[in-house]
Amino acid sequence: MLNKPIEEIIVQNGKEIGVKSEGQIARCKQLICDPSCVKDRVEKEGQVIRVICILSHLIKNTSDANSCQIIIPQNQVNRKSDIYVCMISFVHNVAARGKYTAIVSTTVETKEPEKEIRPALELLEPTERKFVSISDLLVPKDLGTESQIFISRTYDATHVFF
Repeated sequence: MLNKPIEEIIVQNGKEIGVKSEGQIARCKQLICDPSCVKDRVEKEGQVIRVICILSHLIKNTSDANSCQIIIPQNQVNRKSDIYVCMISFVHNVAARGKYTAIVSTTVETKEPEKEIRPALELLEPTERKFVSISDLLVPKDLGTESQIFISRTYDATHVFF
C-alpha cells in the first residue's frame, strides 16, 4: 500500500492486524511505516535545520571537487552537534550546467537555528538561492514488538551522508 492515505490502523488485542485505506482493508501481520502515519505513537526528540543552497561555484579549498562532504566538528564551533555539508553538481545531473547544490544540516540547539549554521554557510558564499526548512525529529515511543507496528525515525541531520 505505497502512496495511499492511511485512514485507520486496525488493532485487535493490542496487535496490528491491518490497515484501512480508501475504504479497503489490507490485512497484515506487521506494519512498517514512518512517523507521519502514526502520530500518536511517536514523540518529538528535537529539530533539524536544513538549508539547500544553489551555487555557481565550487566550494573553496576542496581541490575543485564536483562533489564533497564536509563535517564541521562540534567543538570547533562551540556546539553539541556537528554541522554537515554535502555538495553535488551538474556532473551528477542534479543541477543545471555550471550549478552546484549544497545541503547544510544540523540538530537545532537554540531558538535561532539559522545562526547555528552560519559557519557552514560562510564556506559556501556567495549563494544564489537558499531554501531553509526546520523539521521535527520524531522517534517511536516503543520498539513495536508487542503491537507489531514498527516505526522508523525521521531523517536526522546526517541523512545526506548515507
